[in-house]
Amino acid sequence: MTDTQKDRIRQMKADGVGYIKIARELGLSENTVKSFCRREGLNGKALDGMSPAPGTDIGICPCCGTKVVQNPGRKMKKFCSDKCRNKWWNSHQDRVKRRAHYEFVCAYCKKPFTAYGNAGRKYCSHACYVADRFGGGADE
Repeated sequence: MTDTQKDRIRQMKADGVGYIKIARELGLSENTVKSFCRREGLNGKALDGMSPAPGTDIGICPCCGTKVVQNPGRKMKKFCSDKCRNKWWNSHQDRVKRRAHYEFVCAYCKKPFTAYGNAGRKYCSHACYVADRFGGGADE
């Protein structure tokens, strides 16, 4: 990479141009441009909307209200710990976008039920599984 290309990358990043467009214009690999920007501190962390705006509560844990310590150069953390993250999401399940809901009819009791994330489920509960597998089916 020439000094002219380096200067052009700096200028284009300052103008908000993305890695792919810079790479195409200068005839370089996208990864070369990314690596150079990372080494030079031009990876756009301040311009990508991840930096907290003054007066916002981005650095506050929504579960416990404590300050969230951010790691420079990393994705913004929303929660102070895994414990708080799990607690908050378990109490706000209405905000989870679940896409893998399946509807079945229980092989033992013949009642309809829905399950999340398991397309091959046969029984509505462990009790129905045990009864069908070890205690005889509903047909007997």
